[in-house]
Amino acid sequence: MKKILLGLIGILILISLGGLVFIQLKNGENLSQGKEPSFQEDYLYQFPRIAPVEAYTIILVGDSMTKALGPNTDSLRKYLSLHYPDKVFGIFNYGIGSTNILSLQERLKDYTFDLEQLHPPILEREFDLIIIESFGHNPLSQFPLGEGLKKQSEVLDRAVESLITTHPESGIVFLATIAPSRLTYGQGAVELTEEQRKNWVEERIAYIENHIQYANLHNIPLINVYQASLNSLGKVDMIYVNPDDNIHPSGEGIDLISREIAEFIFQNHLLILK
Repeated sequence: MKKILLGLIGILILISLGGLVFIQLKNGENLSQGKEPSFQEDYLYQFPRIAPVEAYTIILVGDSMTKALGPNTDSLRKYLSLHYPDKVFGIFNYGIGSTNILSLQERLKDYTFDLEQLHPPILEREFDLIIIESFGHNPLSQFPLGEGLKKQSEVLDRAVESLITTHPESGIVFLATIAPSRLTYGQGAVELTEEQRKNWVEERIAYIENHIQYANLHNIPLINVYQASLNSLGKVDMIYVNPDDNIHPSGEGIDLISREIAEFIFQNHLLILK
């Protein structure tokens, strides 16, 4: 009888443990393994020490503002080589046009297509850095602004948790991209009234700024190209914007994004030289 009772107690303990297995993320510590929890509002990300190697792998993920850097990211490679002349960089651009933040988790976990290019799931790859752009130029306009911004933050919650739990030794960096112009946004690409243009721009700024605030709240390194693209009057410097559509980065804009990424990585010692 005693053996039976002990056996039943053992089974109950195992069932209890199975139901309680979870991942508690706090102050950068991965305390156990299991189901993903709700992201804690006071969570502070601790950037990992990335071991020095001969070749680094960087993943870029975002919308067409990131896609504009090109499949070979030539400009970014140029600036990285200035800071890291003895290193080799494998850079994979997961920027896909006309996609919003809701597609981020899919890109992390599933195969995704961009025209004829097939992207394997990011979480199945090995990488040193992942740079997540705001997707701010493709806002969740199907929702009221407050609800859309909440969904943006919730997607970032899930993405950051997934990355921390599967790639704890890889660094997460956020990117706020070039600001939209209140005067010319979309000219050449879409017909908008003055009021519509104003509303479009304000909505996009809200999503970019929410991305910035999220990074600041959770101590995630932020490459603030948005701020760098503004002139002394607080308006976007149009030299960085493609005049054909007044949305995407011009050649100077691509150069700005690439330079800001490379300098941020180097100045903040995200990659250890030796």
